[in-house]
Amino acid sequence: MKNLEQRSKSVQNRRKLPREQDKFYQSMVFVNVLGWFVFIGALLVFHDARPEFVSGLQAFWGVEVRQEWSRTLTVYLAGLLSLCVLISVVVLIMKRRRNRRDNDHFGINGYVLMLTAVSSLIILYFEYTAPLK
Repeated sequence: MKNLEQRSKSVQNRRKLPREQDKFYQSMVFVNVLGWFVFIGALLVFHDARPEFVSGLQAFWGVEVRQEWSRTLTVYLAGLLSLCVLISVVVLIMKRRRNRRDNDHFGINGYVLMLTAVSSLIILYFEYTAPLK
């Protein structure tokens, strides 16, 4: 009987707690921020993986630059973007399970991260495989 009373008090307290103090909400925010940091890491890898820009001065002086995608960095880039998609799907599932009130936020940043990562993967696929054909 004592266990049942404690459980009912904890359930009532959880519902009266502000969202910022809820552990599930805090973990959801952490996972969301982690996804954005992974995306920033993907942007940094993209900067090194893409073909280098050849300016007119470099062409005139005969400076050699890499004009194709880096194979190893492209694999890392695809992995990071796939991880972004996975993290954003996890965040969207977590939001769906928790957001039941009218005043809960929609969570548009999870959709933006997923859409951006998926479109980047599609563009990377066509950019990387086009010169190989």
